[in-house]
Amino acid sequence: MRLGKRALNRALLARQMLLERHDLPVLDAIEHLVGMQAQAPNPPHVGLWSRLAGFDFGAVGPLMTERRALRIVLMRGTLHLVSARDARALRPLVQGLLDGHLRSRAADLDGVDLDAVTAHARALLEAEPRSDKELRTLLSERWPEHDPALLGWAVRLRLPLVQVPPRGIWGASAAARHTTLDTWLDGEPADTTLDEVVLRYLGAFGPASVQDVQQWSGLTRLGEVVERLRPGLLEFRDDNGRALYDVPDAPRPDPDVPAPVRFVPDFDNLLLSHADRSRIITEEHRKRTFTVNGIIRATFLVDGFVHGMWKIEKKRGEATLRVDPFDPVPRRERAALEEEGLRLLAAAHPEAGSHAVEFG
Repeated sequence: MRLGKRALNRALLARQMLLERHDLPVLDAIEHLVGMQAQAPNPPHVGLWSRLAGFDFGAVGPLMTERRALRIVLMRGTLHLVSARDARALRPLVQGLLDGHLRSRAADLDGVDLDAVTAHARALLEAEPRSDKELRTLLSERWPEHDPALLGWAVRLRLPLVQVPPRGIWGASAAARHTTLDTWLDGEPADTTLDEVVLRYLGAFGPASVQDVQQWSGLTRLGEVVERLRPGLLEFRDDNGRALYDVPDAPRPDPDVPAPVRFVPDFDNLLLSHADRSRIITEEHRKRTFTVNGIIRATFLVDGFVHGMWKIEKKRGEATLRVDPFDPVPRRERAALEEEGLRLLAAAHPEAGSHAVEFG
């Protein structure tokens, strides 16, 4: 069976909770999404607001201070907000990816005793959470002949490090400080297989190709995993004849189901989790949204597809959401964007003296 671009779009939006807001506990939503990319502290909060009914921007903070949710490097070697359970389950599975990054700079690391550096760094970070700068300084005292930035980079790849609160809590201003996952959480790692992770990915992002799963995870050779799972999966074809796989009980709405306007934050996995992103953004618009230095700008959806970018500015007690469309926005959707933007400003910045939505 063939699935066109709109069918894939509506399936993705339904699974990403962007066709309608869900009444779901915050931690359950984070787990359903298999984590939220969190290169910057604030975007996951906006992403949850766009997906959950009645989301409170203060809801994530207690989950982090109670160590039920945390920020850790996972898929694609990028920082994610995940549940404690998923941190334990997913982190061992991405170690091979991180080891590959280390091998890419083997010549630079020639002569470095990585085991000794890692052991010393572990002791330092488990004694107390430390910033990258503090860690580099302490490592350079022990190994002055080596580049401290390179040593710190290697440690971040070899050790599962948690970015501890208050970093990542809405409204908090704090430097990133790290400790080890074993120190931060009690218990043993969950016994999770790549097969289970691929099924979860399909439930949150499918239908998808093998290349899509690999793009999302950063891992390779997942064709072997999909082949094992094939007897229990549905198989489709996209407009280019590419094989797409899916879990049977996941939603696949009619392509003509209306899609509401939505504000999607910076770095959202909605835009990062497929090799072929045409189900959500055109290549022309992707080039405007993805910067050369790795910044993925905040976007908004009209009829389910990326239609432009947005940002919030705060000056003199005023909070303004600036909308920058790529193409003209129809009048009805423009009014809906303004209403949605005002609701976002009221939820994110209730202390502001005034709220406004301005179109570029």
